[in-house]
Amino acid sequence: MSQSTTVDIQDFLDRYPFSPFQWLIFGLCLVIVLLDGFDTAAIGFIAPSLIGEWGVSKPALAPVLSAALFGLAAGALCSGPVADLWGRKKVLIASVLVFGVACMASAWSANLQQLTILRFVTGVGLGAAMPNAVTLMSEFCPTRRRAMMTNMMFCGFPLGAALGGFLAAWMIPNFGWRSVLVLGGATPLVLSVLLLLLLPESVRYMVHHNHQVGRIRAVLRRISAAADRAGDFVLTEPVKVDRAPSGIHVVLSAPLRVGSIMLWLTYFMGLVIFYALINWMPILFRDAGLDPKTSTLIASLFPLGGVGAIAFGWLMDRFNANRIIAAGYLLTAVLIFAIGQVAGNVGLLMLTVFAGGALLNTAQSSMPALAAAFYPTQGRATGVAWMLGIGRFGGIAGSFLVAELTARQLTFAQIFMVLAVPGAIAALALLVKQAVRPEDAAAKAAGRAPVTAH
Repeated sequence: MSQSTTVDIQDFLDRYPFSPFQWLIFGLCLVIVLLDGFDTAAIGFIAPSLIGEWGVSKPALAPVLSAALFGLAAGALCSGPVADLWGRKKVLIASVLVFGVACMASAWSANLQQLTILRFVTGVGLGAAMPNAVTLMSEFCPTRRRAMMTNMMFCGFPLGAALGGFLAAWMIPNFGWRSVLVLGGATPLVLSVLLLLLLPESVRYMVHHNHQVGRIRAVLRRISAAADRAGDFVLTEPVKVDRAPSGIHVVLSAPLRVGSIMLWLTYFMGLVIFYALINWMPILFRDAGLDPKTSTLIASLFPLGGVGAIAFGWLMDRFNANRIIAAGYLLTAVLIFAIGQVAGNVGLLMLTVFAGGALLNTAQSSMPALAAAFYPTQGRATGVAWMLGIGRFGGIAGSFLVAELTARQLTFAQIFMVLAVPGAIAALALLVKQAVRPEDAAAKAAGRAPVTAH
């Protein structure tokens, strides 16, 4: 290869083995997702301590517990367009700093109002970090491993949630509830320094924004020394979109508009189910006649199984990703419906709850990889972030949905029949996305549009 050779970025990533440098990027992004899971779980564990120390009622905790959810939505919706304009690395470092400082400050909250505000700010940082970690990781992956590696990284969320639960259970009795927030704030502050020193900017972003060839070559050299022989670089996109003034224009452009709406609808419906059951399942089981201990034990099985996303990622890299995830949501709907029919058999109920939760978490965890593959570089961060941000409102809707169903005095079986419907809608939405813009090798090749670095 001569010095004047033009190298396609994705072909370069596909040609060489997954390098230690790419594993470093994976590790840094994984820690970001782990911290998101840690923070999400830890706040639930400190809630009883807040009641004891501040003498507040359980209903008064609702704003604190939901503030981060609103912050997550706001952070995701705002950060995507900024990352497509200014770069993934800058937004990632800023977002990690924001949620680190806010979480640390939360440890010195004097009252519920202060904690609620700081929880919202923490959520903004977390909401901005998650989609940009997904975007950056996907842009350093070879095509044959992109979905699997992205899904593997996203599995850090349930692992972080489990870690948050274990650490909080040990730290709160020994050091108090504030220690959990100190740990949750100090870790991202240290991580932000590592990100500044070790994390590269996305090479796809740099090519698209005409960064100097020397900068791009220096990053790719850490994957393979063959980058030294490249004269310039191009990137190819899954779909041709005219250069737009912002990532939002790309996401809502004519070729991508329907697919974007279907991604939003799918992720929204998945979170309707997840938050409805996470928040209400123990209560529903007790109302169905199970004792409190058994209800809590069975409900705790639902969030498990998200590591199945690695298997889904493997399948998505080899077969049609839309249909793979649609099948996951459809089977989720069947199993959610089945929960309402097997309440009288504890063993079968445990199996059904675990299987339904595993499939839902697997399908939901696979969505960021699907979105990252769908959008071109100039709108990828916005596309992933907006799907995650709009989907967060599904979590809010899910929490209120069961309250409304119980107020209308629906039976146990009827409630789970209604909760199965969002799963079917999610599956249908992905099939519509597939029908409008088929995703296969021929379609992707035909839609490639080159962009050159100078």
